[in-house]
Amino acid sequence: MPELRMPDRVERDDLGAFVARAVRLDSQTSIRLRGRAGGERVDVWASTPFDALCTRSVAGAVEPADVTVSGNELLATLTVAGGPSMDPGPPRDLLWRSELPPAAGWRRVDDLPAKLVGEVADQGIGVAKENVGPKGTPPASLLDQEVFTVSGAGLEVKVPLRCLFVLSGMGFLVSEPLESEIVRVSATDSWLRLDSRFGAVVRRRHALLPLLM
Repeated sequence: MPELRMPDRVERDDLGAFVARAVRLDSQTSIRLRGRAGGERVDVWASTPFDALCTRSVAGAVEPADVTVSGNELLATLTVAGGPSMDPGPPRDLLWRSELPPAAGWRRVDDLPAKLVGEVADQGIGVAKENVGPKGTPPASLLDQEVFTVSGAGLEVKVPLRCLFVLSGMGFLVSEPLESEIVRVSATDSWLRLDSRFGAVVRRRHALLPLLM
């Protein structure tokens, strides 16, 4: 059985908030727990309905070191039976269908004012509510709108609105940020990452080409 060890209650509460928001975005979401070398931190990944991943790091350890569990089951554990040592639920590795980005090779491209990012996200959410698609979600044409273009470190990176939807939906953007608060934009040749104070959103910059048989 998997085991998640988190002695610090504050860290457990933070993880609970992260998982609760991920489940609210997608009731069938999967949560991937990956322990870092040294066994002192766990990188937590969640899939979202916006074709982007969200992640944050918490203090703790997980055994096995890389396991996927149900978001609902992990949330129930954290809410009802949370403690220094927990059973996060049975492994559901087959449910994880997203590629994870590399750990190395990232370049810091630019910083965006968090207040501006929040304002653009709010505007996009307002438009989305007026243009809901047949499945109850915003149309892809709206989600794929490029709302920021930043340059630096030899890269030009375009940020689609769907990434801001995840930042907002996961509570990574505070309602009244300080003027100095930023959202860091980092990238590799293939990936985009937006880091805020409370977590990050990651997405492939380019779609994978299908294999020709």
